[in-house]
Amino acid sequence: MDEPQPLTDDSLDEAADTFQRLRPRLFGIAYRVLGSVSEAEDVVQDAWVRWQGTDRSVVLDPRAFLAKITTRLAINVAQSARVRREAYVGPWLPEPVDTSVDPQVGAERGEALELAVLLVLQKLNPVERAAYVLREAFDYSYDEIASMLQLRRANTRQIVSRARKRLSSERREPVEAAQHRRLLEAFVAAAQHGDVAALENVLSADVASYADGNGMRGVARLEVVGAERVARISAFTHKFFPGAGYGVVEANGRPSLLIVQDGAAVALVSVTVGPDGIDGLYWVLAPDKLRAYERSARRLTGRP
Repeated sequence: MDEPQPLTDDSLDEAADTFQRLRPRLFGIAYRVLGSVSEAEDVVQDAWVRWQGTDRSVVLDPRAFLAKITTRLAINVAQSARVRREAYVGPWLPEPVDTSVDPQVGAERGEALELAVLLVLQKLNPVERAAYVLREAFDYSYDEIASMLQLRRANTRQIVSRARKRLSSERREPVEAAQHRRLLEAFVAAAQHGDVAALENVLSADVASYADGNGMRGVARLEVVGAERVARISAFTHKFFPGAGYGVVEANGRPSLLIVQDGAAVALVSVTVGPDGIDGLYWVLAPDKLRAYERSARRLTGRP
């Protein structure tokens, strides 16, 4: 029997080129399943290590092969992450991702990317999450998804259908991008001046605010509901972060508020908007999540 031939520099270069071309898609799959930039980065790195050790001469479709590896790795991480998140102090929010570099994070469409949608996705089990993401964001066929998840085709269709119904029951139809940005900019202007009345004007009556600080002092550990209460908390930010700069950035495919103090991001706020104004505020304050957001802008640069 012939012994395996050692890898050549040329074969490794070709493997790296293939992987780099598919990296945005692989990151996009892992990120949507996990809701975490850092965990998705780890999954993609693990997939790269496995790709290096694979007999690539028998791989007919690298795109499908790497998507399958990434999906299964992400499911494994999601199953172990559940216990850690149960011990989280206060609301857990997905890590925001900078989509100004790659607006769809490797997907054919922007589905399952907004912070609020990712939060709802976390209520599904990891396999349901993966099946929905592969179908709705990346347009894989049911046969392809069934192969990746080692399920029967009929089961795969049922899982995607259940996930679709769950999300549609918990999410509101998005408004036009121009209205979303207009309301966010009005919120930013009012928040940086501590103008409670102006804040109430852009909030819906039943607005809900969630703050992810993982136990940070002064950060609400429970959901805050109602325009008056949310406006007062939002107005307090200019005192909570004295001298900070306020700016609009793109995160998860939508305009978001980034607050910077002494050259470092201290808060990123994503909003959902309904017909009556801003109906959801998602404050990411945990430093590790903000650093992950800043790293995500660089994820397409450099080789594996």
